[in-house]
Amino acid sequence: MGSIPNGLEASIARTSASLELPPTPQGHARPIRVICIGAGASGINTAHQVEKYLTDVDLVIYDKNPRAGGTWLENTYPGVACDIPAHNYQFSWSPNPRWKEFYASGAEILEYFNAIVEKFGYGKYMHLQHEVMGAVWNEEESAWKVKIRNLESGLEFEDQCHILINGAGFLNNWKWPIIEGRESFKGDVIHPANWKSIDLKDKKVALVGNGSSAIQVLVAIHPEVSQLTTFIRNPTWITPVYASDFAGQNGENIKYSDAQKDEFEQDPAAFLKYRKAIEKAMVSRFAVNLKDSPEQKMAKDYLTQQMLAKLGDSPLRDALIPTFGVSCRRPTPGTGYLETLTKDNVRVVTDHIKRITPTGIELVSGESLEFDIIILATGFDYSWIPRFPIIGRDGRDLRHMWKSRATGYLAVAVNNMPNYLVYMGPNSPLSHGSALMSIEAMTKYFVRIIYKAQTEGYKSFVPRDEAVEDFTQYNDEFHKKTVWSTKCRSWLKGGTDDGTVITYPGSRVGSIHVLQYPRYEDFEWRTESPNRFAFLGNGKSAWEEEGYDITWYLDDPEGGMEHIHWGKLKA
Repeated sequence: MGSIPNGLEASIARTSASLELPPTPQGHARPIRVICIGAGASGINTAHQVEKYLTDVDLVIYDKNPRAGGTWLENTYPGVACDIPAHNYQFSWSPNPRWKEFYASGAEILEYFNAIVEKFGYGKYMHLQHEVMGAVWNEEESAWKVKIRNLESGLEFEDQCHILINGAGFLNNWKWPIIEGRESFKGDVIHPANWKSIDLKDKKVALVGNGSSAIQVLVAIHPEVSQLTTFIRNPTWITPVYASDFAGQNGENIKYSDAQKDEFEQDPAAFLKYRKAIEKAMVSRFAVNLKDSPEQKMAKDYLTQQMLAKLGDSPLRDALIPTFGVSCRRPTPGTGYLETLTKDNVRVVTDHIKRITPTGIELVSGESLEFDIIILATGFDYSWIPRFPIIGRDGRDLRHMWKSRATGYLAVAVNNMPNYLVYMGPNSPLSHGSALMSIEAMTKYFVRIIYKAQTEGYKSFVPRDEAVEDFTQYNDEFHKKTVWSTKCRSWLKGGTDDGTVITYPGSRVGSIHVLQYPRYEDFEWRTESPNRFAFLGNGKSAWEEEGYDITWYLDDPEGGMEHIHWGKLKA
């Protein structure tokens, strides 16, 4: 008789060994601890979905700020508002029929978020003024060790969790531009994302930048200042507001009447129909982002005419109207912006800045301008590199992994980072409509992953390297046909002219569809027991417990198949 191959011999020995069966039934959710970083929209939605759909989860949310609200707490600059219609920048599970305006102010959105935290009691999960300083994966314990600093006391301590969720946000780490002499200026130098109360009345103000915050600031402060000089390095498409057919004349913001608010509140079906119509208008325009599409050409021709009409005979037309495609840089709704640039107390400077001086700004042309206040609306760190160390499997530091390029798995997970989930990671839908709907889709995905790990005996999960590599390759190939990949300086390419596109490779609907049901095969799963079927436990199902319908499978012959598209979802 021949000898048994070594591999088979080892397999026989392993399966012959005694197995300690768990005393719990199949489907039992083992207790786990989850830490979420950030109490903005992502953290609030985490609290809602975890509480609603999972059991035996000890959830802790750490946030460096004194209140929940994330970006809407931190951004308080004049004119701060959302350029997405208010009725679509809200949680679908807590719609607000009483928004004051079609486009809500930052203050009203912050009020909405905190009202939800209060209403549902999600504050019990939140440890505010607690800053995460670092996280290290412990392979032996299959747990994250997270270093926290209490900002009130200054004390540092370590917490531990089975699953770490990073909801700190992408546009959260603002930065100063690299301009010589910034610290020498004798007046106030301020960044919109770190706004402080200053007296603008009758002051000479410099505004550097023409992104969304700069556009909002300019329109808001120009009536108050004596002279406003705005420095514009690159042109940008100024568009009518999103879903403008539902807004006011010429896309202007509108205030909702009490009668409209009452109607939304008293007729939920009509309110949902209204919200769906706005959302459809928002998500039906993806073809505009394809560089050679008829929709792209129509958008470019239309917006050119719109901007020409508002600028009139201004000599600024060539400097302000882009030659690159619409959406190469994220188009910015700017009601009143172009008109404001032609006001008597507003000057547009397109020359490059050489340095900041104690009294103002010196241009490369040699001209020196004096100011009382300088506003540097120059954006954020767009690299995705975390501000604190995140050390994963085999000591891999995420800061080093992403030094040259940030990559991940479907914008929600990262290879070599077990049990690590991230909101709006690399190649997330950054220019696809309301971030809140994307956050909801990601949270549901997280819940499904966590539930599988909890109930099937898995101690860790991590995307396979080849899955991340394949997604990255698909992203790069797909974006060859999108306008995002064409030449223009954009934060959708990491703030560069021709860098790698970091937004989702596809439509908004596609980005939500792909997260509907996880591709578990793209992950490496490690079990707590050496036997993968130990999760079957004591032979019974948790669904046999008191109060469960143990013959549920007779009720709906097609139960569990609702995600298969057999035409049932067609309008």
